[in-house]
Amino acid sequence: MERIGLVVHPRRPIDRALATLRDWTSAEGIDLVQIRTPGQARVEAEAGDIASCDLVVALGGDGTTLAALRVAAPAGRPVLGVACGSLGALTATSADHLREALERVEAGDFTERSLPALEVQGRASHRAINDLVVVRDGAGQVSVSIYLDDALYVRFGGDGVVVATPLGSSAYTLAAGGPVVAPDASALVVTPLAPHGGCCPPLVAGPDTAVRIALEPGWGGARVELDGQVDAIIEPHDPIELTARLRPGDATLVVLGGEEPMLAGLRRRKILMDSPRILARDDRNPADRV
Repeated sequence: MERIGLVVHPRRPIDRALATLRDWTSAEGIDLVQIRTPGQARVEAEAGDIASCDLVVALGGDGTTLAALRVAAPAGRPVLGVACGSLGALTATSADHLREALERVEAGDFTERSLPALEVQGRASHRAINDLVVVRDGAGQVSVSIYLDDALYVRFGGDGVVVATPLGSSAYTLAAGGPVVAPDASALVVTPLAPHGGCCPPLVAGPDTAVRIALEPGWGGARVELDGQVDAIIEPHDPIELTARLRPGDATLVVLGGEEPMLAGLRRRKILMDSPRILARDDRNPADRV
């Protein structure tokens, strides 16, 4: 490697991981530059161009790794996620083991995990690794019409809608009652947010489906969010249409082996939990635990 791009969490303490990265790149004669991301004011290195980097290192957590994946995907650069806290679904190593991880990447001792993205077309073209969210920005509901390949699925009034990738299915859409999609599946998840009446359950759509959202904001307007970051503010009574498609193999994540399976991680973080009846039975009969 000749140059590494750096993406950092805007506020989280990353001093130890940053010191390790600076020391290692200096000793190896590798340039370290910072890749600017939208809304990022924290500066830890000289700004650089993503296309000139061999690797992108994200210091923070899953959110920072998502931001790095979004900026690295157009240039086809792999991202090494570093947890400066607890390990998440996207981080391959912790700050304590960063030097070892860098040495393995330098030696080619890693694999690449290809991740799909959402290609979002509207007033501009964007991509999201986790999800697209269209949500009310103030008091009052928004009106949402959802189409699958121009076939109307449902119309409703409520808070908005989430369209997620398989990776994103364990994030906002799960919290809103949507299904979890296994990591090796290829699908889109569409989850209405707080619909007021009617019947509009979460929907799993095929990988080649175009999901079109026609939104009519109420008096409070609406927001368009990509991977948890506000992308656009929609003014009150300013209708907008967005189309989302799954784009396979869009981003590349560094995998070092031994990573925690997605379902195991969700259980460890108690996002998925067994029912109290089963847990009570386990307490009575510890030998029956699975």
